[in-house]
Amino acid sequence: MPAIELNKKSINRQILALAVPSIIANITTPLLALVDTAIVGHMGSAMFIAAIALGGSVFNMIYWLFNFLRMGTSGITAQEFGRGADGYTSETLTRSLLIALTVGITLIILRHPIISVAINFMDPDPATADIARTYCYILIFGAPALLASYSFTGWFIGMQNSKATMWISLLINVTNIGASLLLVYWLNFGIKGVAFGTLTAQWTGAIAAFLMARLNGYRFKQQGGQPIFDRKKIEQFFSINFHIFLRTICLIAVTVWFTRTGARQGTLMLSVNALLMQFFVIFSYFMDGFAFAGEALTGKSIGAGDKSLMKLTVKHLFGFGVGLSILFSLLYTVGGDLVLNILSNEQYVLQATSDFRWWVVTVPLAGFSAFIWDGIYIGATQTKWMLTAVFSAMVVFFTILAIAYPTMGNHGLWLAFISYLIIRGLVLTLTYHKIERVHFYHQK
Repeated sequence: MPAIELNKKSINRQILALAVPSIIANITTPLLALVDTAIVGHMGSAMFIAAIALGGSVFNMIYWLFNFLRMGTSGITAQEFGRGADGYTSETLTRSLLIALTVGITLIILRHPIISVAINFMDPDPATADIARTYCYILIFGAPALLASYSFTGWFIGMQNSKATMWISLLINVTNIGASLLLVYWLNFGIKGVAFGTLTAQWTGAIAAFLMARLNGYRFKQQGGQPIFDRKKIEQFFSINFHIFLRTICLIAVTVWFTRTGARQGTLMLSVNALLMQFFVIFSYFMDGFAFAGEALTGKSIGAGDKSLMKLTVKHLFGFGVGLSILFSLLYTVGGDLVLNILSNEQYVLQATSDFRWWVVTVPLAGFSAFIWDGIYIGATQTKWMLTAVFSAMVVFFTILAIAYPTMGNHGLWLAFISYLIIRGLVLTLTYHKIERVHFYHQK
């Protein structure tokens, strides 16, 4: 590979070239759910809105568990790219796609028990549950496409091509809007039209990703000299992804318990926390873009055996992270009320948020390092330390919640959440030297 110029301008340009398209893709991704909600919001019954929200929650729970397909593929591909082993990057994607398709087909086969259990867990009223089942039984046929898209996204990031994921995301959203409007308002398919519109968009995105991957050199066959089902490579893939899978369970546990604790305080506090959590979501869209850049550049530097590039990548990623966290904290301080008024016009809810709004000002400062480190560790394929960090943070979350919540109420819940974010970043900071020891042991 050609030598990489190690200077501030060069590395910043590489980071931004990867981060900005990823941020755009992240921001447009929620439009799928937003479009569905907007369409059913004009169908004449609140039950349709509730059913779509319920169906969205079901698929969020299911698919979140398999996000390891993106993360695991990204780190391995980036390292192979850094080595200049183009054939091996194709084999990595092929393995990931085979797993994605296997899981997707299994979800389709087991759709009835899976969807029934998930909807019953939510405990909606019977009429809403029936509409949600209709929606879910159609949309589950998009599982292979969506999971394959996870694999493609990870591969494109590893190949240093986040623009591909941006264009695919935009295509999916345009297709979803067009197909859903056509099926609902012209062909009068109702809730089925919404589901088929989203299903069409998911398969369109997967097909487009495959075609774009072919243009980027992907071939669905052995190229790198090792069989697709090479035992060592498969064990490495599952080892990385097993840690990510367990980490995801820890993340879900904190998220679900945060929501549950808010719900136990009543509808008002549940609404307050839901609004305030949007500040974290907005910030995460931006920080994930830089985390994706970290995955790509860290993996590339490790694959190339370039310790200097690795250190420079970490340094400048944290430069962007500190700058963005300060910027967002300032924006939330001066513009928080504007954001809240955009999100809701319920004055009694907005008034209740004033007692807790200062917590979201601390979110960017508390959480930015966890996002940056996650990208670096994924690129380094050192996912066991990511699991260690999130598990430690989860323990801290539940410990502080148990101590603070009885006396501080909702403030205690937010204290536990902010502490959880800080501990994630702190543990990864303390274990970073292990990455250098594993990958650059023979270099000074």
